[in-house]
Amino acid sequence: MTVLDIRKVGDPVLRRIAVPVTDFDAELETLVRDLTETLGASGGAGLAAPQIGVELRVFALNPALPGNELGLDHLVNPVLDFPDDEIQGGPEGCLSIPGIYLDTKRRLNVTAKGYTKHGDPVQVVGTGLLARCMQHETDHLDGILFIDRQDEQGRRRILDTLREASWFTDLPEVRVSPH
Repeated sequence: MTVLDIRKVGDPVLRRIAVPVTDFDAELETLVRDLTETLGASGGAGLAAPQIGVELRVFALNPALPGNELGLDHLVNPVLDFPDDEIQGGPEGCLSIPGIYLDTKRRLNVTAKGYTKHGDPVQVVGTGLLARCMQHETDHLDGILFIDRQDEQGRRRILDTLREASWFTDLPEVRVSPH
């Protein structure tokens, strides 16, 4: 079993845009296995490749998430589509920002298209927590963190909280989300 270290906020890899996967090979299979094993050990809902230092457009999902009828545990080169404008609020956290949860607005419904590690096309329709997770992980692939989705007061609050965290070393760049 390979459980890798999860990069924390402030690590530059979390702010770079991941590149699309072009080779569906043994290396990709190893990456997916590492992601799913690291996610399983962390107890999280999802984990994107940049969070383990790999700049590829891949993320792992907890296959037990409500609404995940396919039992999907990963998605390669995801593209999201939003069938409506419904919004959900609710607490959101991130394995790269441990112990911090903030109310974060996301789309309620999403359709994610991508590929399996074997290159087979797959489509996942999600709502609620599954939709939130797929948006959160796709944001990671675009160099966006959930703290970027906060209003100015929320961003200030998160920076103050980060300064007090025992694992924290450098103040992160906080961006305004383009979404």
